[in-house]
Amino acid sequence: MALILEIVTPEARVYADTIETVVIPTVEGEIGILPGHIPLLAQVEAGELRVAKNGRTEHLAVGNGFVEVHGDRVSVLAESAITEEKIDIGVVEEARKRAEAALKEKQDMDPGEVERLEGVVRFAVAQLALKSRRRG
Repeated sequence: MALILEIVTPEARVYADTIETVVIPTVEGEIGILPGHIPLLAQVEAGELRVAKNGRTEHLAVGNGFVEVHGDRVSVLAESAITEEKIDIGVVEEARKRAEAALKEKQDMDPGEVERLEGVVRFAVAQLALKSRRRG
């Protein structure tokens, strides 16, 4: 028995494949999904998502969002997601620095913009952590 995993952001479908298991970062901690899992709806937290397929593990960085498990389908709807090989450390560092600088000067900033910038920082940190762990 297998799972069908789909990871979607507002921009694109980042991942879609048949897999064996997936470990997802949530606000309650990491959750592992195996075939036959009970139906579930959980809030995803920015971090590292791990996919097991054919005896190998793939790593992705995901932003905040939601995961729904129903039958053999696992759907992750996230603000952002990227596969490990597509992470460009220089670009990520620059985005993090710009967002942190904007947050330091957040006087009279719209609360929605503050939340968006904080999300950019969390996603950047998740990407950098993933790359640094995998290189080390």
